Amino acid sequence: MNNFFGMLARMKYINRWGLMRNTINENIAEHSLEVAIIAHALAVIGNVRCGKELNAEHIAMLGMLHDMTEIITGDLPTPIKYYAPEIRDAYKKVEHIAANQLLSEIPEDMRDSYKDILVEEDTEEWRFVKAADKLSAYIKCIQEGNTGNTDFEKAEIATKKTLDEMEMDEIDIFIKEFLPSYTMTLDEINKLD
Repeated sequence: MNNFFGMLARMKYINRWGLMRNTINENIAEHSLEVAIIAHALAVIGNVRCGKELNAEHIAMLGMLHDMTEIITGDLPTPIKYYAPEIRDAYKKVEHIAANQLLSEIPEDMRDSYKDILVEEDTEEWRFVKAADKLSAYIKCIQEGNTGNTDFEKAEIATKKTLDEMEMDEIDIFIKEFLPSYTMTLDEINKLD
């Protein structure tokens, strides 16, 4: 039986930010779509504004499935995942096992088409996905703060620091030109008075 797509459909049941009080619940399916959209935008910015030659559509696909191993592992909160090097390294192994398990759920003649999407590698394309993942987290922190939820204050500061340390022009451009609209009302976005 080929269970891969049935497993992916379960992404909507895995909530993020398990250790935080959320005013806006978010599951990994919603998060992954946002990461895919932002990763695509970062790649387009890289191509158009920074003279790169990135495959924006492939990067978007990586973003769409970047957390799919959490179908098996669950969402391990960042403070736990990076609490100690031993935990981080062990979790990386678990993620690798989960990715291979999901890959085995795809018919054998289709696996090569999914292998580079399911198994994270240290490539320029994955760097854009990681940047989009951090931007998505940063947006979440800002939005939660705008509702008066102070649980995300330290996460917002730490996430912004991580984004700055990535030293990507594409991130800076996205923050300057696109991030402000994430805090606007629909009327403000539509310029209605």
